[in-house]
Amino acid sequence: MSRYVDPTEQLVIEVAVTDIRRSVAFYRSLGFELLRDDGQFVELTWEGHRLFLEQRAALGPEPAGAPSFRGTNVRVMVPDVDACWALVQAIGAPIVAPIGDRYYGLRDFTITDPDGFGIRFASRLPGR
Repeated sequence: MSRYVDPTEQLVIEVAVTDIRRSVAFYRSLGFELLRDDGQFVELTWEGHRLFLEQRAALGPEPAGAPSFRGTNVRVMVPDVDACWALVQAIGAPIVAPIGDRYYGLRDFTITDPDGFGIRFASRLPGR
């Protein structure tokens, strides 16, 4: 299959948030960079890969019986996960899974943003 767009523009996650300013501040404090801010829609980047935030009210009313998106997370690969762990502890991010070496070859942890969306920071374990 031929490539339609650059991989950094493919499979982008969009997170519906309740307070766009609070969420932008949170993600930027973690190290995400601001690419575009249209008020109720924001594009953030991490090493060129995009993450979209959308103010919940801008999406219109939630349909009756709509499923919750909670329980989902996005993985961010970093060279020093322990430094990220220290940062999230310093900013008081809610922790879902504390840092640890995992059977799948990563040292990682998971936190949530202000709306409960999971962010998992990970580094490869040596020799993996």
